[in-house]
Amino acid sequence: MSLTSDDVAKIAHLARLGINTQDTEAYAKSLSGILDLIAQMNTINTDHITPMAHPLDQIQRLRPDQVTESNQREHFQAIAPQVAEGLYLVPKVIE
Repeated sequence: MSLTSDDVAKIAHLARLGINTQDTEAYAKSLSGILDLIAQMNTINTDHITPMAHPLDQIQRLRPDQVTESNQREHFQAIAPQVAEGLYLVPKVIE
């Protein structure tokens, strides 16, 4: 698919992008190359290819679910600016 400078100008207008008129020809060439590559990739037969979530078939290494820090709630609430009934009080954001 070949894009013209007018096509690039229309796309830029729809996307609310400000581009120099001097650069539209270069953009048209680059975008046409990308669209040609996509068209070429669409012609490839992928019926018997299993979709992959990741190119490397690896198993996720998980860490053991263990508590590594002590409960410091009382300490943090003692230094908080405002606390009531075990909750942090913050300024109202939405009126």
